[in-house]
Amino acid sequence: MRGRPQPGGLGRPRRLSIRARLTLTYTGVVAVSGAVLIALVYFYTRYAVLDVYVLVPAGGGQWPQGVGPVEAAELAVAADDALGEETGALATIILRSAVIALLALTLLSGTIGWILAGRMLRPLSSMSRAARRAASGDLRQRLALSGPHDEIHDLADTFDGMLASLERAFEVHRRFAANASHELRTPLATTKTMIDVALTDPHPTVEGLREVLVRVRQTNDANRELIDALLDLADAQAGELEREEVDIAAIIRGELVRLCDQAHHRGLHVQCALEEPRVRADPVLLRQAVSNLLRNAVRHSAEGGRVMVRVHSRPPDRGRPCAVRLTVDNDGPVIPAERIPVLREPFVRGQGRSRGAGHGLGLAIVSAVVTAHEGELHLHARPAGGLGVVMDLPGAPGRS
Repeated sequence: MRGRPQPGGLGRPRRLSIRARLTLTYTGVVAVSGAVLIALVYFYTRYAVLDVYVLVPAGGGQWPQGVGPVEAAELAVAADDALGEETGALATIILRSAVIALLALTLLSGTIGWILAGRMLRPLSSMSRAARRAASGDLRQRLALSGPHDEIHDLADTFDGMLASLERAFEVHRRFAANASHELRTPLATTKTMIDVALTDPHPTVEGLREVLVRVRQTNDANRELIDALLDLADAQAGELEREEVDIAAIIRGELVRLCDQAHHRGLHVQCALEEPRVRADPVLLRQAVSNLLRNAVRHSAEGGRVMVRVHSRPPDRGRPCAVRLTVDNDGPVIPAERIPVLREPFVRGQGRSRGAGHGLGLAIVSAVVTAHEGELHLHARPAGGLGVVMDLPGAPGRS
């Protein structure tokens, strides 16, 4: 009975490495080319047809001393035999010398080929080590290959991009799991406590059970909103965009209509100054950012306060391209200047971490969306109280 094949190709005869195969290829080409050249030179030297010219005295002159009159044909045969012997000896010497030179050249080409193949394949070795480290969970290593921009350089850049993408994806998932477990622990414990209290009542009433169910439903609604916000934050941090021209003013109007009842209930005055620029952005993520920004302004404004929304085009400035600027200001309590930088962090409310209204993810989502679009987000505390937010996004070419 034949055994199962081992994973990873174990049990198969190992082929020569790419470096060895390249070296053998270089050496073989040099050896074969040299052998063919030597053979051509040898056969040409050994068997080439040479013309033999016999010189005799002209006009019946005297022959050299020791040389008597001979027939021209006899002299030609003798000269041809002597030339053949000399040519054969010369061809043998050339052949021996050429073979020795070819052996030395083959050895030299093999050495040089081994060194060059190692230099060419060094990025592949680094890539293999990085892949093994990535398989063990370490995605931080990068090849950062320098040198000529060739196919191996392109492969290394693609490999670095893949590692960066995987690292971002795993980091997003890790943060999502950490944030979800951190924020859902308290409401789940609260729900369990309410249910346990209802179960321990020996004589529950309908009104009592109804009150417990209403509170459980409210807690579950808050959990659902939190999970939706966490998913929005994960999508924004993933940075996968499908850009198109988007009318940001239309998105703002739509979101303000949805918040109309809440703003009216709080007695807020919403002022708008909207131009009609277009941005080059992912429409889904842009809607999430605008929705969270406006909802945050309405939710944290003081009762009877104002919310001011402005959109206009920002011309190119100091080498920066044109952009579309969205500004949202709201009244509210005075925010200490030292708290402004931390408002971008997840689960930070206006009154501190894990306190106050909302789930604390609004500005974190806005910041992630702006970063994904290579824009800019600026927060500042208003002197009279409240928060001012300035969001710059790339404008659509020729439409801003």
